[in-house]
Amino acid sequence: MKAFLWSSCFVSLCLSFAFAGTAQPERKSFPDAICVQIAHSISSASEVFYPGDPLYDKGIYHYSAWSSQKSKCVVEAGSPQDVGKILFILGRTKTPFAVKGGGHATNPGFSSSPGVLISMYRFSEITYHAASNTADIGVGLICDDVYATLDPLGVTVLGGRVTGLGIAGFTLGGGYSWKTNEYGLGVDNVVAFQLVQPNGRIVTVTKTSDPELFFGLTGGFNNFGVVTRLTLRTFPQGQVWGGSITLDGSTMPAVKAATTEFQASTDPKGGLIASYGYVTAAEQVVVSLLIFYDAPTPPPGLFDAFLAIPALQSDISTRSYLSLVQSQDVNSTSGLRIMFEAVPIISFTPELSDILLNETIFWGQKLASKSAVALGVSSEIFLPSIYSHNAAKTAFPPVRNIPFQPFVLGYAWDSAEFDADFIRAIHESAAYIHKAAIALGQTALRNAPVYPNYAAIGTPLKDMYGANLPALRALRRRVDPAGVMALTGGWKF
Repeated sequence: MKAFLWSSCFVSLCLSFAFAGTAQPERKSFPDAICVQIAHSISSASEVFYPGDPLYDKGIYHYSAWSSQKSKCVVEAGSPQDVGKILFILGRTKTPFAVKGGGHATNPGFSSSPGVLISMYRFSEITYHAASNTADIGVGLICDDVYATLDPLGVTVLGGRVTGLGIAGFTLGGGYSWKTNEYGLGVDNVVAFQLVQPNGRIVTVTKTSDPELFFGLTGGFNNFGVVTRLTLRTFPQGQVWGGSITLDGSTMPAVKAATTEFQASTDPKGGLIASYGYVTAAEQVVVSLLIFYDAPTPPPGLFDAFLAIPALQSDISTRSYLSLVQSQDVNSTSGLRIMFEAVPIISFTPELSDILLNETIFWGQKLASKSAVALGVSSEIFLPSIYSHNAAKTAFPPVRNIPFQPFVLGYAWDSAEFDADFIRAIHESAAYIHKAAIALGQTALRNAPVYPNYAAIGTPLKDMYGANLPALRALRRRVDPAGVMALTGGWKF
């Protein structure tokens, strides 16, 4: 769960020169030649923005200040045909670029670039097909917008569990939803991808039209071109029950017992994210719970242990699906550098809970002098059956016979001076937790993959894609022999 926020601050440096005591004219900044070429090639459906334009600033903005970079220009592409023209120019000139949807990628360079940034913001249409129970969704939308559009129709799709996540990044990386217990991952519910291939060709990719490419896109991100539209299965959606609860760290024993009890539940409509956060300024632990039930009222007993704990704040009610997703404001601490790391876990246990809490406090105290603001770990509780909803192979997860859950570490700090310290710390902590869980008897974790949407920069590809990696690399060579998509950031095959 992405529970830390920030905003970015950019500083421009102006230089003036004087020779022989004579003031020289101020140097003018000229648009980059590649950006100008793109601007002259695209249609009126698209537009290019340069530094100094508010729409440029909107384009390069990211959830984590660590992820934002100054680009030569921002191209708001407005049609698949224009995306093809842009890719042709970038590939021919070997210009680095990035593709940005919702802007929640926390690794630097994954959806940002010092080259050209392609913003998918204008791909924002939704078309619902009642006869086939599907929806065509533009990749420029965040999940909140998708929920809001589909809610009056009484349906929804599998999307993010907290506010602000882009539907494209969520789906292309795997996608754990509040409805995953019932219907699987986001990738398990894609019917078709509209893809602009690296050569500019626009294709609709389905399981029957190109099974290998469909496999690669279900968890393979932007290795095979730029996805402009997703066709997703829809499911009936009425009111739900749940919301957020904030607790003092002294309630940890009760939270641990309640979470352990909930882990044993077999009700597929229930969901829980239990987060422990160490706040360095206060030198204390805060507990945050996100609770979900896919009906207006949960059955007696399922969440009673959580509701009995004295809370600092509680926002539990019967509400719309969108209201529940927006019940915790993850955009409340703007200005921070944020990163995540995935730790696959088989199941939550009291012993594992102690390890998670100790790691959070240990690193919170150790990094306090290095501008740490808050460090936390989120236990994301799912049923063991979540990977059984799809018999077809997907790029992620590479295995479906290990019932792992995507626990996540989240670090927030303030100063770029200490970036390397936090990268080392989060990798070290994740490795320690993984090793400790195996020692506690969760031996299947030796072969469990890391969730790529959470994985920290530097994570080996084999840790995420396992035995699928050779096939994904071969597919990349077939679809993108010129290496156009290698000019982008992200997990590159």
